Amino acid sequence: MNNYGFVKVAAASPKVKVADCVFNTTEILKIVSEAEDLGVQAILFPEMSLSSYTAADLFFQRLLLSECENSLSKICRYTEDYNIIIIVGMPLEISNRLYNIGVVLHQGKIQGIVPKTFLPNYNEFYDKRWFASSRELKQTEISLCGQRVPIGIDLIFETPDFNFAIEMCEDLWTPIPPSSLHSIHGADIIFNLSASPDNVGKNDYRKSLIIQQSARCISGYIYASAGNGESTTDLVFSGSCMIVENGEIISESERFSFDNQLISSEIDVEKLRNDRVKNKSYTISEYKHLDDVSYRYISINQEFKKIKLSRSINPTPFVPSPASMNDRCSEVFSIQIGALAKRLLHTGITKMVVGVSGGLDSTLALLVMAKACDKLNISRKNIYGITMPGFGTTDRTYKNAVSLMESLGVSTVEISIKDAVMQHFKDIGQDENLHDITYENSQARERTQILMDYANKINALVIGTGDMSELALGWCTYNGDHMSMYAVNTGIPKTLVKKLVQWISDTQVDTQSEDILHDIIDTPVSPELLPAKDGKTSQITEDTVGPYILHDFFLYYMLRFGFEPKKIFYLAQVAFKDKYDKSEILKWLKTFYWRFFSQQFKRSCIPDGPKVGSINLSPRGDWRMPSDASSALWLKQIEGLD
Repeated sequence: MNNYGFVKVAAASPKVKVADCVFNTTEILKIVSEAEDLGVQAILFPEMSLSSYTAADLFFQRLLLSECENSLSKICRYTEDYNIIIIVGMPLEISNRLYNIGVVLHQGKIQGIVPKTFLPNYNEFYDKRWFASSRELKQTEISLCGQRVPIGIDLIFETPDFNFAIEMCEDLWTPIPPSSLHSIHGADIIFNLSASPDNVGKNDYRKSLIIQQSARCISGYIYASAGNGESTTDLVFSGSCMIVENGEIISESERFSFDNQLISSEIDVEKLRNDRVKNKSYTISEYKHLDDVSYRYISINQEFKKIKLSRSINPTPFVPSPASMNDRCSEVFSIQIGALAKRLLHTGITKMVVGVSGGLDSTLALLVMAKACDKLNISRKNIYGITMPGFGTTDRTYKNAVSLMESLGVSTVEISIKDAVMQHFKDIGQDENLHDITYENSQARERTQILMDYANKINALVIGTGDMSELALGWCTYNGDHMSMYAVNTGIPKTLVKKLVQWISDTQVDTQSEDILHDIIDTPVSPELLPAKDGKTSQITEDTVGPYILHDFFLYYMLRFGFEPKKIFYLAQVAFKDKYDKSEILKWLKTFYWRFFSQQFKRSCIPDGPKVGSINLSPRGDWRMPSDASSALWLKQIEGLD
């Protein structure tokens, strides 16, 4: 796809004058010209945008109907050389029936007409007084503005970059909106021409409908409603416009403005399509009662135009937004606690063992264990936190580990691994001065042996501490920290681990524990397997494997949406434009793919652990990949990037 799958769309609510087609058309064309200059590929206007929605019985006036057609002809002539697709609303008489229609235009040609199906006729609405439902329409083609044009609710418009369909206002508010069928039949984006009056609380409800429908349809949803200039005899229109992508609002207009409203942004159509491919409920074959539903596909040969991405790209997609931080972190923490509590209940074991290093991962695991004990009314003394100083342990992490265990009221055990590892070096003939991978992994495996044997001794479960980012990179020692009896952090990436510990320190613990947690958060991430220098760690993980904030970004877009390296590279440049340059992003992208493919064998046999978010690397929870899969295709594409 062009533009890495992004399609630039717009929604507009122009100033109108009731029944003044000349004025309304002038305002529409002003906005169209502005949108064309912005590189917009498709723009949506409100319901009855040529005539105004509140014309009431003036819709029965022949002059108004003919003037709407003249206005449509003017728009066709004016935009013959434009690349933009335009969607406007108007009344149209067909076979002695008046229809409320949406018209799709491109380069001076009417591509198709979609009539409104559901006509509100309750409370303040009188649509059936003037209009007929699409169900009454018998024609599949009509003549309009000297052109032969397809008409119906069975139209899906295909362009080289995206497919779209139309629904109108009340259609969205029904039990089964037409957009549900449109999406199943291939529409990536739904455009809704609306004239929804406002009253107290309605905007929130309307917004929730749009958000939910876009998520349910796995689609982009573009919404434009009538606003400034509509009659306020009995109703008020706010000019609400929204651009929504799969349940997320990415652009929204100012309401109740006296100015023309134009919003634009980019919909990631590739992302939507990848989600649909994975969702096996998302196919017409699952809905046998719809076998007789058929669609006509209208081809629009829109020329490719390079667009500049205007929407922001979140550099930490796993981390909740500030507005949702409390709720999301509470939910994640509760999932971990509930999962561990269930495992304890199932096994009938009431004791747990965990290695506490003074780092983020073991800290989070320990906090989960403490809260699981509280949930089950088990004494926290049943948690045996074992600190195992080695050659690289620093005073800072050691003191934090011991202090945290004391503040949480768990049983504290200290077992040095130095003598045991030195003996092991002698047994296998390892030079203790050779600080290679054997030197490091021997320490990790000795620690795991201690945890396992100590758990056997007291009839306990060993709780794993490793996180999802480490599993993605294979940054764990096989049969060392790779192994446990239940792993509570395997569904949580490193960027979220840090935020989660921060949230816990702010909301879940006393002042003493809070101070300790803050220092742990500020401690550089390190396995501390190489000898310390001047009391400080000589081994910073991110110096070796790269920044976790980048790797989590790569992981999210590779697994969640199946994006190619070139698109991830493009998105990363947008997301990290003020933090990392292109060469650094490219360097760590290559590292990520090489490590991800080469280390699958570790993920193929990881312990049980809860899936927390939309991504998980357990072969039972989400990710199934051969351990010997080749990375050649991905690395070859990366080599061609610059």
